[in-house]
Amino acid sequence: MLKLSLLLFISFCFVGVYGQTSAPKYSNEFLKLGVGADAAGMGNTRIGIANDVTAGYWNPAGIAFMEEPQVALMHNEYFAGIAKYDYGAFAMPLQDNRYFGASFLRFGIDDIPNTLNFKDGNAFNYDKITSFSVADMALLLTYAQKFQDNLSLGANLKIINRQIGDFATAWGFGLDLGARYSNEKFHAGVVLRDVTTTFNAWTFNTELFEEAFAQTGNEIPQNSIELTLPSMNFGAGYTLGDKEKFAATLALDFQTHFDGKRNVLANLSRVSFDPHFGVEGVFKNIVFLRGGVMNFQRLSNLDNKKVVSVYPTAGIGFNILNFAQVDYALSNIGNLKQNLYSHIFSLRINLGKILQKNNY
Repeated sequence: MLKLSLLLFISFCFVGVYGQTSAPKYSNEFLKLGVGADAAGMGNTRIGIANDVTAGYWNPAGIAFMEEPQVALMHNEYFAGIAKYDYGAFAMPLQDNRYFGASFLRFGIDDIPNTLNFKDGNAFNYDKITSFSVADMALLLTYAQKFQDNLSLGANLKIINRQIGDFATAWGFGLDLGARYSNEKFHAGVVLRDVTTTFNAWTFNTELFEEAFAQTGNEIPQNSIELTLPSMNFGAGYTLGDKEKFAATLALDFQTHFDGKRNVLANLSRVSFDPHFGVEGVFKNIVFLRGGVMNFQRLSNLDNKKVVSVYPTAGIGFNILNFAQVDYALSNIGNLKQNLYSHIFSLRINLGKILQKNNY
């Protein structure tokens, strides 16, 4: 039974990468989970308003609005801790209104039992049970340039590595382009993701599982290229009040795909629109209260009637002496009774004071 479960799991991981070249509708989805509890609390509404180190993920042009070097860290767990999602980033100003950043993401499941060699003839040998990990990882290298006080352009070079233990691995490369405009009140941004079409080149070590696949009638996968098609995200925000006293920012994002109909709020021919709404209240630039909605989907209820499902979020943050910001978000608060919610924590540190103290 353990052997069959492992074979089914590996087969599921291989879905979408058969053939020599394929462009599945859902590819590199781990790169769409979002980063930062501040963003999660606002329903992942960040394209137009991101202006810190996390902008390296949301909108590469946004890091050009940083005033000092920053570091960000986040850890999140899914499915009762089975899957773990980790994120770390660094960004800093250079000279002549130029900025550089680097972000690393890993979404993975570890310690999966490998029972392919568990049965030896009619005997079972527990010593032959090993473990492996399934992990999706990405390194984003960000460059941005500020051309005016209010306008910036940026780009991400994405290096992707996906691993299924020793059974399969993939390397991929892609490019994102972004622009952001911001003044004291109005903010707007646009990001072209995978603008050159991101590819993952899969290599399978079939000698590790070919015999087991043949015995169970599973199709043996072949080395292949998986393509991630371009998409466009755009967003805007408006700030009311004074952050030194009390201010509120209202934000709206749209994720736009061009690969046909998706289960989202709006579809127009082959173009789909997935909106995100968020609001953030700031008290004396110290306390942050956030709320948002995302993942609008059309579903059928028990009466077979179409209804719109939403995914609400909420969060809080604290700015500690302008040195560090600690953020917390509770996602999917509309389905607490189903235990589908997640607690998300993140930390952002301003390195300016440390570097000044050491004369950097």
